[in-house]
Amino acid sequence: MPRLQLPARFLPRFLCGGRLAPILGLASLMALLGSALPALAATGPSAAQLQALETALNGNGELSGVLENGPGLDVTLVELRRRSLLRQFPDARWQLSEGKALRDGRSTVQLLVTGSRQDGPTRYRLDAQQQLLLSSSGGPGGRINGQTVIREQTLVRSGEADLPVSLLIPDAVLTGQRYDVDVLFDEPLEGAIAAGGLVALTGQQVNALESPDLQLGALGGGGLFKSVQAPYTPGFQTWAILLVHPKGIVSATKRVLVVADKTQLNP
Repeated sequence: MPRLQLPARFLPRFLCGGRLAPILGLASLMALLGSALPALAATGPSAAQLQALETALNGNGELSGVLENGPGLDVTLVELRRRSLLRQFPDARWQLSEGKALRDGRSTVQLLVTGSRQDGPTRYRLDAQQQLLLSSSGGPGGRINGQTVIREQTLVRSGEADLPVSLLIPDAVLTGQRYDVDVLFDEPLEGAIAAGGLVALTGQQVNALESPDLQLGALGGGGLFKSVQAPYTPGFQTWAILLVHPKGIVSATKRVLVVADKTQLNP
């Protein structure tokens, strides 16, 4: 397959020149820097606390009144990332709902962030999702004081309509395991020329929202297919993906938990 490299000037300014990583990383509004699932307090947030958190994230209230620092949760960092995301997507909205329970019975929370941005003639649309395990200090005046990211992915699309793609990437893998990172166009290319590339972001790049170096190659077979290897130590891998299609551009991130115990593959 011939290699196709597109200089940054041929990509929208929004996706290059230091802009790619901030877009792809900003779904991590409450990113956990650890790896395993800690034994958080059994008390989860109440419906009222979740509603208060959603309200505060959407600019009607102070996050410090709902959150306090705890395992995996830095209130200052949450606020900084919320403001940074609003600079990228001024109409961003947060929505919290009940998520699928874990195997041990603990309740989770589904976080959805949507937004859009106009950059010249091009409009970009954000769809970010996280499944979170939250803990609360309990009581009428209690605050959410800990969180773990169970699953996370982000999609940013351009074009007149959302280009349908599927991210066939596991949520969790074992240390040292080889696994597939596949991103498929859901509709046939029908002769269209498409390009794509992916790169693993380092923890430093994720935390600092740095732009990765990402080369594009011509795509065949309707998508991007790559076999990769997990690290030999527990933690996580974050993949950044970019697809360029005549009907639009899709950028995505997917967080893959890396565990040493098979029981943690499906929490």
